[in-house]
Amino acid sequence: MWANESVFYQIYPFGACGAPFENDHVLEHRIHKLEEFIPHLKKLKVDCILLNPIFESRTHGYDTTDFKTLDTRLGTNEDLKEVVDKFHDNGIKIILDAVFNHVGRDFFAFQDVLEKKWDSPYKDWFYIDFNGNNHYNDGFWYQDWEGNDILVKLNLQNQDVVNYILNVVDFWREEFKIDGLRLDVAYCLDKNFLQTLHNHVDRDFFLLGETLHGDYNQWMNENMLDSVTNYECYKGLYSSFNSSNFYEILYSLNRQFGKDPWCLYTGKHLFNFVDNHDVERVASILEDTNQLPLIYTMLFTMPGIPCIYYGSEWGMEGKKNWNDTQLRPEIKVFEWNELTDIIKKLINLKHHHSALSYGDYTQIGITNTACIYQRQDEKECLWICMNMKNEAQTLGFNGNGNFIDIETNEEVHIDNALEFKPYEIRILKRSSD
Repeated sequence: MWANESVFYQIYPFGACGAPFENDHVLEHRIHKLEEFIPHLKKLKVDCILLNPIFESRTHGYDTTDFKTLDTRLGTNEDLKEVVDKFHDNGIKIILDAVFNHVGRDFFAFQDVLEKKWDSPYKDWFYIDFNGNNHYNDGFWYQDWEGNDILVKLNLQNQDVVNYILNVVDFWREEFKIDGLRLDVAYCLDKNFLQTLHNHVDRDFFLLGETLHGDYNQWMNENMLDSVTNYECYKGLYSSFNSSNFYEILYSLNRQFGKDPWCLYTGKHLFNFVDNHDVERVASILEDTNQLPLIYTMLFTMPGIPCIYYGSEWGMEGKKNWNDTQLRPEIKVFEWNELTDIIKKLINLKHHHSALSYGDYTQIGITNTACIYQRQDEKECLWICMNMKNEAQTLGFNGNGNFIDIETNEEVHIDNALEFKPYEIRILKRSSD
């Protein structure tokens, strides 16, 4: 799967393109603003962009009203085709956010139920109780998504609904030539539906699922999804730095990708991130922003598929308030600073070292504030070494050998210890002895 070797970049189009939060139904061709990202992404060497919802809705895109029409705040279907073609022409793939668990109240099938009640042929597309009611006084109760009554849950055990969604996927693939899907709240989706979708698409069509907790193998397996969002390590990454405790994230990495038979996802490729459209920016979460290069080094060198959230590559801040608009701003200027340079180097490292995509994971040495872990495949052995403290320290461990520092090309001999400068990152490649 091409995604296993790729670096992703997530964009929330309504925010990035400066669209209003509520749909004013005024046609604006804003989606072409995404083309302004292309020179920036090519300089970074990003492989694929993930676009959050772009189809017709009332508000944030997750209350879909028409799966086959680009939201008027962003433009027309022809605009979308042109944008996808432009990205493809520049060697960048595109996957779309697919919201198949629920729809908005203006979705045609739900509108038919509102009008015809029992007589609607679409009443079984949803979970409806005509003996109940709701605060809209619709004359029936319906299941929504986690108490959000603007989001009406679809019945994915209904074959007509499944057929409709498969038709939507075919339309997106044929009309827009997209390369994959991010399945919103995949943890809520019927597993038989996920199997059907898996069997329906080509094997190079990337299927990513949004998952939070539990055993990710429920959704990420040879019969369902290619990858899922790694929220376990998302939390472990920032929490380890804020609590000066590398044991937390390295425990999760070994639990997920270690060599012991009880390790959960060894050989699989989870979708890793340090922030996204639903959580506060990592530059706002980290108590010591000098650690931003370290957390991004872990993102790009741990097992899995790394994803950058737009703007975070130059340290953009963003905190949650009563809604998520502060996390999804319009981009007017593409900044480039020292952090961006570091991330570009990490992307280059990811592209040129197969061990970072396919290598085994092994913990070499650890204290609360320093760690070394190894990524090794049949071609090479890399040690990722870092010190989160603002002071020098020495990490002792059981390990030795001759290495080359990838950054400086310096020869390094290790004999059961490694000295660190403050906030130092070293990536070492084992030499042939």
